[in-house]
Amino acid sequence: MRKVFLILVFLFSYPENSFASNHYPITRDSEINIFKGKKLYKQYCASCHQSNLSGAVNWKSLDNDGHRKAPPLNGTGHTWHHSDEILHKIIKYGLAKLVKNYEGKMYGYGDKIDDQGIDNILSYIKSYWNEENYKYQISLSKK
Repeated sequence: MRKVFLILVFLFSYPENSFASNHYPITRDSEINIFKGKKLYKQYCASCHQSNLSGAVNWKSLDNDGHRKAPPLNGTGHTWHHSDEILHKIIKYGLAKLVKNYEGKMYGYGDKIDDQGIDNILSYIKSYWNEENYKYQISLSKK
């Protein structure tokens, strides 16, 4: 029995089997999650992506340091083209850890925000998207 328990502990503690990889899609149905996500968004995301989720001005260009600028998250950019799993990992680990030769400033926040908090941020972001983009992104996240 102890051996089975230890195996289960190992499986659930391994990153690929954790909360972050098995609970999608993330919806915008919970007002509480959206409220909590808004608070975290303002604390960690708004300085780059703006408080209205509009992203940096001329976001497709490079900044003065030669880095990619923060894209809009309000549905006018490409965020809704990605599954919840990818978006969750981007917030948790940062793009530099996920994309080879990434030249931007999207750092990981996994040491500051837990998995549920990241999902709450995604719920908040999705609350800005039109119905068509939202449904498309949900379909990506179900795969």
